[in-house]
Amino acid sequence: MATKTKTLNTQAIPGTDDVTRVQLPNGIVVLARENPHSLSVTVRGYLEAGSLFDPQEKLGLADFAADALMRGTAQRDFKAIYDTLESIGASLGYNGGTHTTGFGGRALSEDLNLILDLLAETLRQPAFPKPAIERLRAQFLTGLALRSQDTKEMAGMTFDEMVYRGHPYSRPEDGFPETINAITAEDLAAYHKKHFGPRGMIVVIVGGIDPQEAVDQVSAALGDWHNPEQPNPLELPEWLPLKTRASKRVEIPGLSQSDLVIGTAGPPRAAKDYMAAAIGNSVLGQFGLMGRVGDAVRERAGLAYYAYSSLGGGIGPGAWTVQAGVNPANEEQAAELIFAEIQRFVDEPVSEEEISDSQSNAIGSMPLSLESNGGVAQALINIERHELGLDYYRNYPTLVKAVTREQIRETAARYLQPDKLALAAAGPTRAAGPTRKD
Repeated sequence: MATKTKTLNTQAIPGTDDVTRVQLPNGIVVLARENPHSLSVTVRGYLEAGSLFDPQEKLGLADFAADALMRGTAQRDFKAIYDTLESIGASLGYNGGTHTTGFGGRALSEDLNLILDLLAETLRQPAFPKPAIERLRAQFLTGLALRSQDTKEMAGMTFDEMVYRGHPYSRPEDGFPETINAITAEDLAAYHKKHFGPRGMIVVIVGGIDPQEAVDQVSAALGDWHNPEQPNPLELPEWLPLKTRASKRVEIPGLSQSDLVIGTAGPPRAAKDYMAAAIGNSVLGQFGLMGRVGDAVRERAGLAYYAYSSLGGGIGPGAWTVQAGVNPANEEQAAELIFAEIQRFVDEPVSEEEISDSQSNAIGSMPLSLESNGGVAQALINIERHELGLDYYRNYPTLVKAVTREQIRETAARYLQPDKLALAAAGPTRAAGPTRKD
């Protein structure tokens, strides 16, 4: 019997009446929402400087630069930066991405100005000290060595190379050992000088502070920042789907588990059919014990340690995949079952019970994700980045309920064409394995 789809009191959900959105004269967009029950504030945001700008011979440059921002500035060395944060019990950090460099921090409301000052200092005046850069390089190289021995990581990277061939999404954000070794402190400084700037930057502040005061503090810290060299965001090239099913296996000697990634590119987050894909993905490999895939491959057949589906949702065509960890002897059989479940998902509408359960779960879990300042801040970033509208989360239950069984089937058929999917596998050396079919 299908679960009755939940209804939701949306009064506590962020919307146009309690979110302040201001664009500063230099292009920075500030979104702020007060939480009168909180003594702290969360700061999150991003600027449009990501690995899309990395030269092929220096892949990992954007990621390297993001990690280097906190290693020293014109005013403070590494220790002084972290002593400042620890003295007020606050945090601040950066992360590199494909399209953006993100940042996040947390402090008591009374210390917001200190966090924003430190944010401005590390964004605008990083020193890229060479001893710190060499320590970072060693950390990156260690991470890449670990990646090369991780079957899940290598299967995912192989999948990207197959599905996104000739597209920027085929490139790993953290680069390769040879490209990391090629990056110098001068490269980091030049990359920062050109690509870091206020245009397209988003700053979100949520917590125990008046929204207008939050806007004023961001303006005081970053409102005079300008960079005439800052380039426009790169336009993604057209993504070209595979013409036939393809497979590739990476052998990693000495390991005991294999990992599989099967799928293709799905809809961007702003696409009209994204919601149908999201609810459908819940049925395919998320809801309960990882949906149909988990039931077929792990529970009934006993062929996998884990099996689930995943749907990306970014600026471009993020991956829509089924992933599984299996005994190497079970690779082919597990893959056949996964392909069979995808075929059934494409051919037949999901049941009334499956769609109702997944819709109810989506509606019920959404407010739980907004219980913290950090959850609300991330929601506001998603709204702004994908132009969803400030009332998106208040409209969310209606959007979820509007998805039909036939929309899910049509969306699955549009993206998950079984004869045009990629199978990437990574596991221990063996006599024979999947080979690519062109």
